[in-house]
Amino acid sequence: MTDTPLPLADIHVLDLTHARAGPTAVRQLADWGADVIKIEVPPEPGSDNDGVGGSRLAPDYLNLHRNKRSLTLDLKNPDGHGIFLELVVKADVVVENFRAEVKHRLGVDYDSLKAHNPGLIYGSISGFGQDGPYSDRAGVDQIAQGMGGLMSITGLPGQGPVRVGIPIADLTAGMYLAQGILLALIERGRTGEGQWVHTSLLEAMISMLDFQAARWLIDQDVAGQAGNDHPTGIPMGVFPCSDGAINIAAPGGRLWERLLDHIGAPELAEDERFATAGARSKNRELLNAKIGAITATRSSAEWVEELNAVGVPCGPINSIDQTFADPQVEHLGIAWPMQHPERGNLRIVGQPVHLEGAERPQSARLPTPGAGQHSDEILDALGYDADAVADLRSRRVI
Repeated sequence: MTDTPLPLADIHVLDLTHARAGPTAVRQLADWGADVIKIEVPPEPGSDNDGVGGSRLAPDYLNLHRNKRSLTLDLKNPDGHGIFLELVVKADVVVENFRAEVKHRLGVDYDSLKAHNPGLIYGSISGFGQDGPYSDRAGVDQIAQGMGGLMSITGLPGQGPVRVGIPIADLTAGMYLAQGILLALIERGRTGEGQWVHTSLLEAMISMLDFQAARWLIDQDVAGQAGNDHPTGIPMGVFPCSDGAINIAAPGGRLWERLLDHIGAPELAEDERFATAGARSKNRELLNAKIGAITATRSSAEWVEELNAVGVPCGPINSIDQTFADPQVEHLGIAWPMQHPERGNLRIVGQPVHLEGAERPQSARLPTPGAGQHSDEILDALGYDADAVADLRSRRVI
């Protein structure tokens, strides 16, 4: 990595977020160079619970909160709130995911902060939106997966609702908010004015339905569970091998022909039950069984190599350890190194975007911080001397 500044190196962010969706948004900014100060509640004296809901040394927390500095600050205390406002004056972005009544009670809502910094970009994530009949409800990823329709189309046909194996509503809401913040920063460059940017778990979840939602909105076609089969492309799904299973995608045209030629079943193309897309859809289960009987005779590695060689998309179904051992994954550098003072040399999940004309981070700049690890240096930059900092600490303001 060179000394060239990262794209967001001049952006200063105050992070009031907790849980996952908000921190995911902030992580996007932090990884690309923003100076992020994570505002945390001062821990109770003698307590080993610093309010994060789990260990700061656990993989999830270490991965989620890298590249930040930490300042403990009691926002309910007038002095703590005053320090926060000093930081707001110098900030470009504030990100939060409080419920509406909480941020207003703490005096950290957009209107309150805008009065101190008209150029401030204020990013918010809620469960269901900033207003409307559900706006006062707490948002949780699995609730959003269910309400947003995803669980109705996930899993095997007839299985009943199934959650996705990752917190997809949290993650996508966080990425959408980061995108909105970047748009607002561009807009501020034109107007000089900041603005409130917000999204919700529910909106993000519905957006991710994409074509499944469009099927309903345009044709009133309600999608159901399709299991490992693609909802509309056939054949496309999971097929057995002698040592496990693979994914094959040959939904028509030349791909369909190449697949049949290579597996030695060209006669299926002439079979009236499979000759057209409509016929393949009607007889999908039978077609999958015929293809599967052939693929089951050889190993996954053989099929992956040979089908890709003739232009038919095919891939293994990896466990997570196998994913990170894959040579292409290693080549892409998606696993970043991070040196942590307690956990030592670690690897974390890096950024998947490559900017050919700008510096791209290749490791964590800062390890995940301890609670209040940077309080002294942050307050020093604001002009607080050692005696003032000690007084704030003795009164548990920091």
